[in-house]
Amino acid sequence: MRSRAMTTIAVFATAGAMALTGCSSSGKSTGGGLGGGSSTPATGGSSTGSAPAATGKTYTIGFEGPLSGANAQLGINELYGAQIAVDDANKDSSLGFKVKLIQSDDEGDPAKSPAAATALVSNPDVIAEVGPSFSGSTLAVGKIYSAANMAFVTPSASKGTLQTQGFKTFFRVIPNDFVEAPAGADFLKRHGTKNMFVLQDLSPYGQGVGDSVKAQAQKDGIKVTEQGLDGTTTKNYGPIAQTIANSGADTLFYAGYDAQAALLAKALVAAGFKGTTIGGNGIKSSVFTKDSGSAGNGWYMTCGCADATTLPAAKQFVTEYQAKYHTPPSTYSPEAYDATNLVIAAIKAAGANPTRQSVAEQVAKSDFKGLTATIKFQSNGDLDPAGQVVNLYRQVNGVIKVLGTNIKTQS
Repeated sequence: MRSRAMTTIAVFATAGAMALTGCSSSGKSTGGGLGGGSSTPATGGSSTGSAPAATGKTYTIGFEGPLSGANAQLGINELYGAQIAVDDANKDSSLGFKVKLIQSDDEGDPAKSPAAATALVSNPDVIAEVGPSFSGSTLAVGKIYSAANMAFVTPSASKGTLQTQGFKTFFRVIPNDFVEAPAGADFLKRHGTKNMFVLQDLSPYGQGVGDSVKAQAQKDGIKVTEQGLDGTTTKNYGPIAQTIANSGADTLFYAGYDAQAALLAKALVAAGFKGTTIGGNGIKSSVFTKDSGSAGNGWYMTCGCADATTLPAAKQFVTEYQAKYHTPPSTYSPEAYDATNLVIAAIKAAGANPTRQSVAEQVAKSDFKGLTATIKFQSNGDLDPAGQVVNLYRQVNGVIKVLGTNIKTQS
């Protein structure tokens, strides 16, 4: 993602406190000692396989994500989801051990992410990690976690090439952008789009999703104009909004993040743009809703993420989350819950004396029934195709609502 000066990131214990949660990433099941052995089916943090970890021990899971700065809301959503998973595990007397979650703030900034990852890796108590949240951060730290044989499971980093970087302990519990973006382009074709303007924010995420949407849209016969505008430095979106309004485009796709999309939404209204407005998973956020105001109404969002409030299986999770944090679970909260429970199941499956490597091996072999999907990993750490679903959302009267559980059915 963004480039900023490197700073040292403090690590804070989150047990018993309101904590910000991380996300998961996908990792390989081969190389570096990973792979082999029996599968470990599990639900809600339970698992089967090797002998249970020793009773009375406490194992520490790290979380890396944006816990401060402009993009903190995503990290908060994920942290809260992860903490609920830890709370649930610690209520389960049959688990055989306790779990602690600690956090490391990377602000969603690739320049700061190595310090955040190093803080977790250098802590000998941390046995696995949930996160990073953002694609740029994941690119910046994948080698650090892999060199430490530490599984890192992202619930939200979606760049379509993360699984090709050789990160042997990388795992991802959502579809990547090469799945999500084409689904979005196909929806726009069915929706009647003829001429689309794609604006991407020059981040690793934005470039990837923007290019993917453009490629599929062109295959679908849609005329596409793509332009980049730096999301870290641009404060005035008036000029680009006027360019879009004057372009003849009937649709605007924004490939970037929530705070910048909110500024763009307001600028598009001021410029008189009347076409369809849509963005990827980076804009599905309460930050977009709050900052865009009425200008955000009508925007569509594609996301390989679930709405926990509408999932029958997530009823208990929603109740616990609401009671603890006084707000409903939001974007990637249930994915972070699943990622954390998957890690806890892997710790149990690793036996009486789990290590970073043995836990990573068990993560790679997971067959885990979560709230959002049955999570199995391909050899490159990406989610098995059977679990990949892209949903369509739309903001209506200040509320982001899911329109369907599979974008392929929407028009």
